[in-house]
Amino acid sequence: MAVYDYVAIGADGKRATGVITADSARSARKELRLRQLSPLDVKETRQKSNAKAAGRGSLSGSDLVLTTRQLAMLIKSGAPVEEALGAIASEAEKPSTRRTLMSVRGSVQEGFSFSEALSQSAKAFPPYYRAVVSAGQSSGRLGDVMERLATHLEKSRKLKNKMLSALIYPIVLACVAMLVVILLLIFVVPAVIEQFETLGQELPPLTNAVIAVSEFMRGWGLIIIPAIGLGIWMLRGAFQTPAVKMRWDRIVLRLPLLGKVIRSANAAQFARTFATLSSSGATVPDALVAAKGSVGSEVFRQAAVTVRRQVEEGQTLNRAMRQTGVFPPMLVHMVASGERGGDLPAMIDRAADYMEEELDSNATIALGLLEPLLIVLLAGVVALIVLAIMLPILQLNTMAIGA
Repeated sequence: MAVYDYVAIGADGKRATGVITADSARSARKELRLRQLSPLDVKETRQKSNAKAAGRGSLSGSDLVLTTRQLAMLIKSGAPVEEALGAIASEAEKPSTRRTLMSVRGSVQEGFSFSEALSQSAKAFPPYYRAVVSAGQSSGRLGDVMERLATHLEKSRKLKNKMLSALIYPIVLACVAMLVVILLLIFVVPAVIEQFETLGQELPPLTNAVIAVSEFMRGWGLIIIPAIGLGIWMLRGAFQTPAVKMRWDRIVLRLPLLGKVIRSANAAQFARTFATLSSSGATVPDALVAAKGSVGSEVFRQAAVTVRRQVEEGQTLNRAMRQTGVFPPMLVHMVASGERGGDLPAMIDRAADYMEEELDSNATIALGLLEPLLIVLLAGVVALIVLAIMLPILQLNTMAIGA
C-alpha cells in the first residue's frame, strides 16, 4: 500500500489534512468519503511510500514515548492494532510521525504482524522495542506489555534529560571561560607585552611562553577550529570500530568517578530492558539480545554476548554474568535470588530501580565536583596569563628600586 497526503472538508465544514494508506488515490478518496470527509486533494507523499523507504524515517524520543503510551491505552481498551495506529497517526502533529505510523499501519493491513511491520521502520523503532512487541504478541498480552514498555521508555528518557540538564551549567561555564581566555591571548596579551618589548627588557620564561601561545593563536587560530572539527569527525569514525570502542570503553570504566557513573547507567539500562522482556514472556536468550541492543558500552555488549552463549550452553544466568566481571555485584546477587525464587523478572526490575537511584546519586556527586573543578582550572589559566603580564612589571619595579 501507498501513503497519501490529503486535504479534505469535514462534515462540520472545517478543513482537515492528514495521511492515509490505500492501494491507489481512488481508493484513498473512497476511504475518506467513508470517514465523512470530502476530499479536495489526494496525492502520494514525496517520500517513497514502500516499507523500506519508510524505514529511513525516525521518531524523536518524546514522540516514541507518547506513541507507545497511546498504543498501550488503545490496545488495552480492545482496539485492533491497525485502528490504534490509524487513530494515533491522525492526531500526530509532525508529518514525519504521521507518515511513519501510517506506513506501519499499511504493513499491518498487508498481513504483516505488528513486530514485523515495526521492523520495516527500523530507524524509528529500536531493536529492543521490536523485541518487546514480539514477546507481547507471543504471550497474548500486547496491551500490558506496551504499557510496561512505555513506562520503561519514560524512565529512561527522564533520567537522560535529568543528566543533560545538569550538564548545561558546566558546559556554558567552560565555553564562556574558554572564550575569555582566547580573547585575552589574542587581544590583551599582545598589546601589553608590546610595551615591555620596546624597553629591551629580558622577559621571564612564563611570559615568553604566554607570548608564544598568543602568537600561535593569532597566526593559526582560524585553522585550529576546522582542524579540531576534522579531528573529532575522524575520531568519531574510529570509534565506530568495535575494537577501538572496546578499548576506549574499558579505559572509561576504570576512571574513578566517571567510570562508576557510566557503569551504573549501562547496568541499569541492561537490567530494565531485560526485566521488561522477560516479564513479557521472552526467553532468557532473547531478553539478553534485546538488552544488549539497549546499552551503549561495547564492554557491556560483548559481555551480554558471552552471557547468552553460556546460558545457551546450560550455565545459570547469575554465574555467567559473574564470570564476565562487568556487571555490578548487586545485580548479579539479585539475579541469583530471582533464579532461586523463580521470580527473575521482578528481582531484576528491583535491581534496575536500585541502580537508577544509585546512578542518580553518583551523577549528582560527579556533577557537583565538576563545577568547582572547572572553576579552579579555568581560574588557574587566567591567573597564569595575569601573572605572565605582571612579572615584567615587577621586574621593572625591582630595577627602579635598585637604581
